[in-house]
Amino acid sequence: MGALRRWYGAPVSHLLLMAGSFALAAYAGVRLLGGDPVGVAVWFVGAVVLHDLVLVPAYTLADRGWQAVAGLLVGAGRGGHGGARARGTRGTRGEHGDRARIRLVNHVRVPAVLSALLFAVYFPLILGPSDAYLSKSGLPGHPFAGRWLLLCALLFAASAVVGAVRYARGAVADRSG
Repeated sequence: MGALRRWYGAPVSHLLLMAGSFALAAYAGVRLLGGDPVGVAVWFVGAVVLHDLVLVPAYTLADRGWQAVAGLLVGAGRGGHGGARARGTRGTRGEHGDRARIRLVNHVRVPAVLSALLFAVYFPLILGPSDAYLSKSGLPGHPFAGRWLLLCALLFAASAVVGAVRYARGAVADRSG
């Protein structure tokens, strides 16, 4: 077991969990696409290409843009040099400004990722359920988009409240320390 762990680089339980996850994903893919292995392969390659060549660059650009905006906001709010630190040059904000920028970025990043994941899982219903779904479920198709938007708004609002509390605590700590 020690040799396997050294070769694999992680506990054997991790290897078993990963193998089980891949087996479950393969089973679900084959069941979902009706036992069509070529269809499963095309779907998998399409998903990889779409993710790696389209989605990763898109959300990386969005995240970098938000980091630059957050650097400007934190710098302007503290009298520093805007986003100089975010661009890799030396600024005068110091460690506290960097932590504030990271917190600000994360208080937008977390609800945005959760909203995107919810959309990825439920997009067929959000964009308008199919006639087959409506006839089989007997449910109306109109509330999904509104509910998703409401949930996104709640996620961002909760993150804003948590961020405001953290900011207030930091301001109190700065004044007392």
